[in-house]
Amino acid sequence: MNRFLTAAVAAAAGFAIAGEAAATEWNVSLWGKRRAFTEHVEKLAELVSEKTGGEFTLNISYGGLSKNKENLDGISIGAFEMAQFCAGYHRDKNPTITVLELPFLGVNTLEEEVAVSHAVYAHPAVQADLARWNAKLLMTSPMPQYNIVGTGEPRDELVEFKDMRVRATGGIGQAFSAVGAVPTSVTATEAYNAMESGVVDTVAFAQHAHLSFGTINKADWWTANLNPGTVNCPVVVNTDAYDALSDAEREALDSSVDEAIAHYLENYGALLTKWDSVLEEKGVEKVMISDEQLAEFRKVAADPIREKWIEDMSAQGLPAQELYDLVQKTLSDVRSGS
Repeated sequence: MNRFLTAAVAAAAGFAIAGEAAATEWNVSLWGKRRAFTEHVEKLAELVSEKTGGEFTLNISYGGLSKNKENLDGISIGAFEMAQFCAGYHRDKNPTITVLELPFLGVNTLEEEVAVSHAVYAHPAVQADLARWNAKLLMTSPMPQYNIVGTGEPRDELVEFKDMRVRATGGIGQAFSAVGAVPTSVTATEAYNAMESGVVDTVAFAQHAHLSFGTINKADWWTANLNPGTVNCPVVVNTDAYDALSDAEREALDSSVDEAIAHYLENYGALLTKWDSVLEEKGVEKVMISDEQLAEFRKVAADPIREKWIEDMSAQGLPAQELYDLVQKTLSDVRSGS
């Protein structure tokens, strides 16, 4: 009798283990803390779990799986199944999507940022670029135009940017370099310490990041309308993990992207609405750059950097002009409603 009971218990345990094995769990590598920049990933996890009755879950980690500059590497070796990264962290690893980080690209809204990003992500050359890292582009992390916070006297003329040490990556860093500033690409999580220790004089971020990483708490002033560009930060999945999903799981993931993005836009919009009150509360002066200074900045930074990017990427055999034209066509289509 004991032998029969033991066998029955073992069989039941086996069925339980088999049942557990049927569930799919993905590890997701983010960084910092939960904030406006990660709300679409949080929403995606919620939706996927709901649609699969908890049989497909996304376990989100904020810095526990990888450093932010190493997320693409982690995806490539299957260390985790999903991750967020920013193109400017390693331009050589994802050259095609750096078109979206060119300064003064002309993107005005978060909705336009989503449209141009997803159009570029769908381009065969971009997909092949990321496939080198066993990565499939899932969705963007749309951010508004960056602006800088700084300490001391406000800098509202380009001549005052000379030798200014600024935390800025990608095309934004190139734009500041073009007017004599000294960009450094410390990560977002290192920005506050860099500002506090004097490694940088100013930090370029979108609004949510100035809040999340505390740079607004060190600031005396903020440029309200410099708008030199933004960074592009995709969410990617490991291709092998994606291919291993069941049809139902893959449908649950893919069909949740638009809703996750919509949630992100609504949440970020609320943050932008209250931004002025945040500045007032923290005693940060809003600095407006004159139209003349902005025109000069664009003249020095926009055209030369774009043309150099097209030349360099074309030399690598990439369809650079085509990618840039795709961005501009997408912007035109979005604004015309087509």
